[in-house]
This record gives sequence, structure tokens and C-alpha cells, in this order.
Amino acid sequence: MAAKNPQDTGTAGTDLRRVTTATGGDAQGRTVIADHVVAKISGMAARQVRGVHRMGGNASRAFDAVRERIPGSTSSAAADRGVAVEVGERQAAVDINLVVEYGAVIPDLAAEVRRNVVSAVERMTGLEVTEVNVAVDDIHLPGEGEDASGNEPRVQ
Repeated sequence: MAAKNPQDTGTAGTDLRRVTTATGGDAQGRTVIADHVVAKISGMAARQVRGVHRMGGNASRAFDAVRERIPGSTSSAAADRGVAVEVGERQAAVDINLVVEYGAVIPDLAAEVRRNVVSAVERMTGLEVTEVNVAVDDIHLPGEGEDASGNEPRVQ
């Protein structure tokens, strides 16, 4: 089922964009990619970089902590957590918030995240990635936030 114009939304309210590929996709039809698809690709590509501990800023991590406690809620490991995208007909811009491991060289890590995201998005969607902005919101220290006994509290 095709959308009527490049800015149409799907039945679930998902924002869809028309993507024109260099291979002449318009001659035989058009390809529509939802913004959240580009966000998920970007998030997965960023997570693959060594030194990225977790995705998302402080607010999204706090929201996920609350959401984890609600029965039947979606997984807190959403592939697009910490990722915002702007998708046009032929280009995309990506903003990524992440937490890095202590000891990582942040400028090198950010450059590697950019390379990985650009490569994945361009390869999988055919969109040109105009920019990837990386915001480091926190640093994960060894042993921080990890309980050796699992999820049980120390005090009952």
C-alpha cells in the first residue's frame, strides 16, 4: 500500500518519507522508509562501536527505568533509544546521545560512531547522511550501577 505523498503517515501514525535512490527507483515505483527505521539502524550501528556503554541521555534512561517496572511494557533495550533523526527525500541527519565506558578516548569514539552510522544508514537505505551529531551524556565507571548479586536489593 503506497502513501499518497512523501509526507503521508502510515496507519499507526508513523511518519514515512519517500526515498529516491540513485538506481532510478522512481521508474518502477518508490521506496518509503519510516523515520524510526533510520533511527534503529543508527542506534544499532552506534552500539557496535567499542567503548559505547549505553545509548540515551539522562532523561531517556530515567524514563526507561520507570518503564521497566510497568508490567507488559516494551523492552528498555529499544534499538532507537538515544537517537533522533531527520529524514528527507534523499538525505538524513542523525543525533545520538550515549554513555561511554571510562577510559575511552571520546573524540576517537565519536568519530568511529559517526563512520559506523553513516556507513550503515547509507548502505541500508540509500540516503545520504549529511551529519551525525554525537552527545556524550555520561561516562560509565567500572562497577558503577552493577550489583554482583543480580537484581536483588542489598537491603530488604
